[in-house]
Amino acid sequence: MKRIGILSDTHSCIDPRYGKYLAECDEIWHAGDVGDIDVVAYLEGLGPRLRAVCGNIDHGTVRRRFPEVEIFELEGVKVYLTHIGGYPRRYAPGVKESLRRERVKLMVAGHSHILKVMYDPELDLLHVNPGAAGYHGWQKQRTLIRLTLDNATIRDLEVIELAKQLHHQ
Repeated sequence: MKRIGILSDTHSCIDPRYGKYLAECDEIWHAGDVGDIDVVAYLEGLGPRLRAVCGNIDHGTVRRRFPEVEIFELEGVKVYLTHIGGYPRRYAPGVKESLRRERVKLMVAGHSHILKVMYDPELDLLHVNPGAAGYHGWQKQRTLIRLTLDNATIRDLEVIELAKQLHHQ
């Protein structure tokens, strides 16, 4: 059993509340638009293993360190982690074919800043967009997600609301 913390679109924001919700996880997944490499150092300092992908605003060290797509299996669940992936019935070009070929059961993407959890009955997978954890963007609420992977099942998904989007930090 693994407890996973998922966030995206931090855009260089380091919020101390990340630690409150993510430090007890076994892994942290960042679905791109990390921003400054200091965000990576902060998340790694929390203790759990960090998996991340680069997003369209990422450059320099972040882009060199992290791929655009990471496909892996954890606790019997095949995972597809990316930044720009679309969502069921509106996947980005080439994504649906990869999801089918890899037999993915959990797709995690960011980019839209819109919190979205959807089941795709055609591909039999769960799509998760954790929304935006940073201040940059037009989202009204900053969010992240926690869930559990256990014996090929995805369970106990919870949405964490960090704070309303009232100002830029």
